[in-house]
Amino acid sequence: MKLYFDTSVLVASAVKGHVHHAPAHSALERLLRDKHRGYVSAHGLAEIYAVLTRAPFVPPVYPSEAWQILEQNILPHFTLVELASKDYVGLVKACAAQGWTGGRVYDLLHLACAQKASCERIYTFNLQHFRELAPASLGQKIHAP
Repeated sequence: MKLYFDTSVLVASAVKGHVHHAPAHSALERLLRDKHRGYVSAHGLAEIYAVLTRAPFVPPVYPSEAWQILEQNILPHFTLVELASKDYVGLVKACAAQGWTGGRVYDLLHLACAQKASCERIYTFNLQHFRELAPASLGQKIHAP
């Protein structure tokens, strides 16, 4: 099965004190145990690093630790999905046309990557935004871990 993991899930899986750590970590363990194929957006890699190094986690995650998390827990197990320049232009234009603001553009990018990779399930803790933005063909694929 092809599984797409949003930044919110991968960050939660990496930080033991995170409120969603247990379900996120379980989803990651199922991916590995059941030999599913994991996908994450290429820009998501940068998002994960940014969140890990800036969120007020106690103890904090330092840059070298964030890289270790990416290198050991994500890169070996996930295929990075890249979008073309024209895809970014089209998605940002769609946000403007719909009046969508702020970070929703990143959620839309995640959805586009999941669709491009033909993922059968999309894991996120941002269910409301993902479901609001998703095309009908993806709506039933969006779940919290």
